[in-house]
Amino acid sequence: MINLTSMAIDEVKRLKSSFELENSNVRIEIKEGGCVEYIYQLNFNSSLQPEDYQFKINSAMTVIIDPQSYPYLKNLTIDYTEDLMGGAFQFKNPDIKNHCSCGLSFALAT
Repeated sequence: MINLTSMAIDEVKRLKSSFELENSNVRIEIKEGGCVEYIYQLNFNSSLQPEDYQFKINSAMTVIIDPQSYPYLKNLTIDYTEDLMGGAFQFKNPDIKNHCSCGLSFALAT
């Protein structure tokens, strides 16, 4: 199950409103790249594919995951934090083997 903390939900709502994307869904994928193996990619997208997994977070938000990414994201929790340097989404995934030193890329547990 995909989870978003209340801080992540609030930030997604703010971004959707700021960029006039109220009718868009949140699409989460993993892509090859970064220092280790993969990176998370979070986008706003209004198109759905028949094979996509859909998770209703609340009445105004649906998270979409493609079938290739889903096995690696099914236990994902997304948080949003702010500090003096700004804000960022944090991806907490128990299925991750390790992170690179920058924290932006990861390897999958096999």
